[in-house]
Amino acid sequence: MKVLVADKISPKGVAYLRAQPGLEVMEAYGSSPEKMLDLVKDVHAIAVRSETKITAAVFAAAPLLKVVGRAGVGVDNVDVEAATEHGVVVMNTPAGNTIATAELTFTHILCGARPVPQAAASMKAGQWDRKTFSGIELFRKTLGIVGLGRIGGEVAKRAQAFGMRVLAYDPYLAPSRAKAMQVEGVTLDELLKQSDYITVHMPLTDDTKYMIDEAAFEKCKKGVRIFNCARGGIVKETALVAALKSGKVAAAGFDVFEDEPLAKDSELRLLPNVTLTPHLGASTAEAQESVGIEIAEQIADVLNGGVIRNAVNVPSIDAAALKVLGPYLDLGAKLGTLVQQIAPAQIASLRISYWGKIVDVDVNAVTRAILRGFLRRISGDSVNFVNAPSMLERLGVRVEVVKSTDDSGYTDLIKVDATTADGTSYSATGTLIGKGNQARIVEINGREVEVVADGKLLVLENLDQPGMVGQIGTILGQDQVNIADMSLSRLTPGGTAYMVVRVDTEPSESARKIIKDHRAIKLAKFVQL
Repeated sequence: MKVLVADKISPKGVAYLRAQPGLEVMEAYGSSPEKMLDLVKDVHAIAVRSETKITAAVFAAAPLLKVVGRAGVGVDNVDVEAATEHGVVVMNTPAGNTIATAELTFTHILCGARPVPQAAASMKAGQWDRKTFSGIELFRKTLGIVGLGRIGGEVAKRAQAFGMRVLAYDPYLAPSRAKAMQVEGVTLDELLKQSDYITVHMPLTDDTKYMIDEAAFEKCKKGVRIFNCARGGIVKETALVAALKSGKVAAAGFDVFEDEPLAKDSELRLLPNVTLTPHLGASTAEAQESVGIEIAEQIADVLNGGVIRNAVNVPSIDAAALKVLGPYLDLGAKLGTLVQQIAPAQIASLRISYWGKIVDVDVNAVTRAILRGFLRRISGDSVNFVNAPSMLERLGVRVEVVKSTDDSGYTDLIKVDATTADGTSYSATGTLIGKGNQARIVEINGREVEVVADGKLLVLENLDQPGMVGQIGTILGQDQVNIADMSLSRLTPGGTAYMVVRVDTEPSESARKIIKDHRAIKLAKFVQL
């Protein structure tokens, strides 16, 4: 079986692959997209970093391809949806660069406090300027960490060692977890108002894009210092430039950018109080060696029929079990992401219940698919079937799994129930129907519904009164949104009813606002499965 190493990984990783019986390793760095289409015709595995793009065309041109391994966290350069359609496993190495990125972040923080790069440049230019490069101390200053995952947690430890007060904003972090880490859990507004230094450690999602924008900077202290070694686009660069020029932001340190490589004429390059690095978060000898060896081992395991680890699109199980459990995994992932979108950001526990034939099999992989689905919009590329349980544990969310022998009325049934600290529950239940094992949602928040578990949904709770179906249909029609199907449910006439509408396209903000503001609508959630 052929393994194509398309980007440079650790030589020890390549050596490991070459040492495996039955594997032929081909190194082809810097290949053009056209060349890649030719190279992949008979390969079984591809190893990449971030340079080579593994597109839908590559998957179509590689009929023997079984696995793509990314030596790093982000899989932005891999078309994961196309991989899944072609039955190809996509894996990453989420833990290998944690320390490297945390240390680079703190390097930027130190350079934001003491302008060492600028002073070093002046010294090399033959100057001796002690006044211009005066700095400030970290001791007793407040550091605000936006996102307290693996990397954010490591940054917090380093800040505490410097005697800093640490605030953390993470909408999914339980207060008990924040207390255990000796940080103060606060709202984003509180963090912006109180912090002397701010560092972001969120994945780039629809919710986090431009999280730090003009409005956010307005809430900050004058002279705040801000840092981003996570993902470009979390901080709005035009807003940052304006804040730096006005003096609102005293210094900044960035390793990631909205468009990479950073444009040569970017204003960020011209500002003296900014330290820039070219996406070096994982660029340490230790991190590169770690992720290179790790991805080589993972690829070899898959090709040899072993356990799948750190997969972003399939669970960590062997191929035979995957064939049996595949439909349940898809259903579970969709139930998880549905519940996450209808529940509040901060929950205390997740209860996963199984009924029917599935009770007789090992449901660990399905449970992990549910947890990954729940975290998908929270943690982005960093979450997979291996680390999902530990990520929820770090957020302080308790997970309970129940197998029931009661008659549910279905051959198989899975229910996901998220409960808040005050005991309020948000749930979704699903099953598989027909010879094709089509995933169906049969209950939301205790209301019986029936809708295909796919695509885009509008979940509405409304007063049970005449004309509601027509009014919602009219609003969507005027917004040029086509309805694929609809399910209605009520407990008693004249009470409240549930309406789940599956649509072909996302309604506009204006249409969604009209629906939410309707006097008969009590709940309106747009959900993407």
